[in-house]
Amino acid sequence: MFQVRQTEEMINKTFRLPASLLEELTKVAEHEKVSVNNLVRQCCEYALSNMKAEK
Repeated sequence: MFQVRQTEEMINKTFRLPASLLEELTKVAEHEKVSVNNLVRQCCEYALSNMKAEK
C-alpha cells in the first residue's frame, strides 16, 4: 500500500563549483536520470559517510 512519508526539510544554499565539475555532474545526472541537485546531495552524503568510517 502507498504511504506518504515526511521528508527532511530542504534549505536553499548557494555553492560555487568549477565549470568543469558542473559539466561532469550534469552529464552523470542526465545519464542516471536524476537532477543535478539530487546527485550532489548523494555525493555529499556518500563522502560524509565514508569520512566517518575512516575515523
